[in-house]
Amino acid sequence: MAQIIPFKAVRPTADKVSLVTSRSYDDYGATELAAYLEFNPFSFLHILNPAYVNQQKIGFDKRFRAVAHKYEDFKKDGILIQEDKAVFYLYEIQSKNHTFTGILAGTSVEDYQNNVIKKHEDTLQYRVELFKDYLHQTGFNTEPVLITYRDDSDLTHWISNKKKARPIYEFSTTNKEKHTLWTIESEDEINWLKHKFETIGDLYIADGHHRSASSELLYEEDKHLGNENLNYFMSFLIADSNVKIYEYNRIISDLNGHSKEDFIKKVAENYVIKTKKQELWKPKHKFEFGMYFDGEFYALRLKEEKFQFDNVLSKLDAQILYDTVLKPILGIEDLRTDDRIAYIPGTKSITSIKELVDNGEYEVGFMLYPIDIEEIKSIANENLIMPPKSTYIEPKFRSGLVVYEL
Repeated sequence: MAQIIPFKAVRPTADKVSLVTSRSYDDYGATELAAYLEFNPFSFLHILNPAYVNQQKIGFDKRFRAVAHKYEDFKKDGILIQEDKAVFYLYEIQSKNHTFTGILAGTSVEDYQNNVIKKHEDTLQYRVELFKDYLHQTGFNTEPVLITYRDDSDLTHWISNKKKARPIYEFSTTNKEKHTLWTIESEDEINWLKHKFETIGDLYIADGHHRSASSELLYEEDKHLGNENLNYFMSFLIADSNVKIYEYNRIISDLNGHSKEDFIKKVAENYVIKTKKQELWKPKHKFEFGMYFDGEFYALRLKEEKFQFDNVLSKLDAQILYDTVLKPILGIEDLRTDDRIAYIPGTKSITSIKELVDNGEYEVGFMLYPIDIEEIKSIANENLIMPPKSTYIEPKFRSGLVVYEL
């Protein structure tokens, strides 16, 4: 039984929303970031990256306090306003190929701790603690955790009807997405949604494991203060069928001392290898892998008869590649820290992998078949952890659209 709550969000004024909101801070390169900061005084990037010229010269605490001060300046200047009452939001993102619709709500830290909200990724403690400090110093969060719920016909019907109402925001962005936001503020609708999620079953984190873990850590440290807002963290709740899951492909900088012939021979011990030459080949089924090596593409098909899979994790393609190639042949022990491996999301063309290998930056690239939502849920249900960078999941939320204050 999952608990969700409405909250008194802070958000941009309607006339400035398209100017204020931004992609995730990490999406911007240095040149693009500098351009936005120079030419758009309303961008939320000014809050996320204050005093950007001297950012390398100041410590995290001072930088986080600067974020808090800039945030307050945006509120004082009337760029950001706060809701008069606690509400839910219905939010839709339309891209060229997909439409994503979900509900913005506060989700319970206790549900997270009690595994009502389930996880499938490991976290790095230093990142959890760093973001906890960020939340503590700034007092707000604008990046919701992406959480999926099982498809529910009543909820789908309700969302469809709600979208016929007049939104508070409807705007487009330079990356050719359309964003629409509705408030859910009537007591009847709020109570209906709360009851619906009490009956809908477990929730699953799709993206945002570090953000949720940081919220839990802050809650444990400060719960004695009696601050009700710390009991919850902002989430974007979306139906299982409405998320889009891409693979993360792998590129490796060397062959771990193997000759090209020896490398192919070792891979062939566990895979049937077919040469695709210059065909831009991607796997079409589970247990298939693409490989770009020495100027040619290859199709790899796992020799399944050689393996006995103990659980859902052991037959995950990302885990299989690690167990059969990356670790035993290429000598990559830690997928998080080894600087010989890099990751390319499946949203990018495999020509980018070809270019990186052809220009000598990397020696070999591997293309994976995307994981599906049921595999993710099965791993979470069994309290297992996927290899890092196993999934790239959409939708991605815009910073500054809705802010949860702590």
